[in-house]
Amino acid sequence: MLSKTLAQTGIAALGLLLAGPVAQAADYQVVDYTEAPVAASRWQVRARAVFVGVEDEGGIDDLDDSELDFSDTVIPEIDISYFFTPNIAAELILGTTYTDVSEEGLGLGDVGSTWVLPPTLLLQYHFTNFGKFQPYVGAGINYTIFYEEEGEGALASMDIDDAFGAAVQVGFDYMVNDHWGVNFDVKKLFLETEWEATTVAGDELTGDANINPWLIGAGVTYRF
Repeated sequence: MLSKTLAQTGIAALGLLLAGPVAQAADYQVVDYTEAPVAASRWQVRARAVFVGVEDEGGIDDLDDSELDFSDTVIPEIDISYFFTPNIAAELILGTTYTDVSEEGLGLGDVGSTWVLPPTLLLQYHFTNFGKFQPYVGAGINYTIFYEEEGEGALASMDIDDAFGAAVQVGFDYMVNDHWGVNFDVKKLFLETEWEATTVAGDELTGDANINPWLIGAGVTYRF
């Protein structure tokens, strides 16, 4: 009789233990673990239209009144970013432009033209605590290549030296969804170089070209 009572008590206790978790489980939402979240890609690309505004400081050596000017331009630009973390990224900027060169101080007018290729590599910090609005700052290095230089007017030929320079940046992405967004970006390149030229009379000229452009752009962002 005692053994039967103990058996019944044990069965009842086991039933209470099993009933507790079942009752608690009814209060929780069932999770489908077959649909685990996909990690965001580390790669991002942007396409921008960029206004290049040149500072224009420089001229012909030994001629204090000489002023060398490079024309402002609007160019297409592509950049590629790789995110080491959600906050830290590296950005490579690619774009090329054509600019006219003129001498204003001595009244020589148009003296040449050149194509400019300024690849720029920046290390960025992205702020991620503003939701869809994602501002960033960056700093890095630029190497500007001048190619297909041509003399014009008083100059028979012109050669502008390629040069390294520093770059700083501030901008933001506004993400419409997980992949697409709009972008606004401002960069300052510190670009100072030298040039050589030959006049139509055969004289050799040298000078400085402190271009130091502002690059102000807007476009679209795609995050893979």
